[in-house]
Amino acid sequence: MRPGAAAVVGVDVGDGVRLAVTDSGGDGPVVLLLHGWPVTSYHWRLTVPALAEAGFRAVTADLRGLGNSTAGSGRFDKESLAGDVIALADRLGVPRFAVVGHDWGGTVGYLAAAAHPRRVWALAVEEEVLPGIDVEIPEPGRGHYPDWHGPFNRRAGLAETLVLGREYAYYGTFLRQSAGPAPLSLSGDAERVYLDAYRRPGTLAAGLGYYRTAETDAAAVRARSHHLLDVPVLAIGGRYGMGTAVTRCLARVATDVQDLQIAQSGHYPAEQDPAAVNPELTSFLRRHCPHHGRGRRQ
Repeated sequence: MRPGAAAVVGVDVGDGVRLAVTDSGGDGPVVLLLHGWPVTSYHWRLTVPALAEAGFRAVTADLRGLGNSTAGSGRFDKESLAGDVIALADRLGVPRFAVVGHDWGGTVGYLAAAAHPRRVWALAVEEEVLPGIDVEIPEPGRGHYPDWHGPFNRRAGLAETLVLGREYAYYGTFLRQSAGPAPLSLSGDAERVYLDAYRRPGTLAAGLGYYRTAETDAAAVRARSHHLLDVPVLAIGGRYGMGTAVTRCLARVATDVQDLQIAQSGHYPAEQDPAAVNPELTSFLRRHCPHHGRGRRQ
């Protein structure tokens, strides 16, 4: 499958939400990919072909209110978004699937797996420390990954006043800083796609909504963490992003966590070093797939 080859379709998942979904097709085991902030499902453009080649059916979805998905009722707590994941699988007729989540998509994936462990057979979390789990980001990532956007986004009225009309400056600054040292910057094409997406009407409010459910999200994670997740987990950290904090966080909520550190990456390993990420991700999924041997090249 070539990047961009799959058509985007809208899938209604309830609560007034219509998710923008791409599907690589085929009859292989399903892998659902969820992006974070401030990116879209375009984040997976280099991952989907590798998964399809390995025999998986790769499905991407823009999270509610972001990209080409609608916001519905305007609820952005991560348990509601995890409900979107399960509803999407139901609409697609998929009883079991793996989840690969980046940033907020990792929290959504964790909550979906914790609530429905019989449906989610594997979880990969890229560059996310779950809310409610206190883990410090190590150097050199601590010196590169921004610490200003969370408090700024959560302060009611501030971002609404200062960001509107200045999206390129705001999101562009975050994307460039969080990518790590200048040689690791995202491609100009990717940055343009993300900046254009986050200038769309309603996207600012949705993005801020993701941060303003902090207490609710932390409570949801802590409640789920009392019962350790026994779904196999792959923790992916960028050296100039969250690094080993991803693994240390997930080791506190799951029993089987594999660590993957990407040396030449900041907050976007799947984009910044797909040659390092894709073989490890596909190997992890093959190893834990309940239908190993089905699909192309499995």
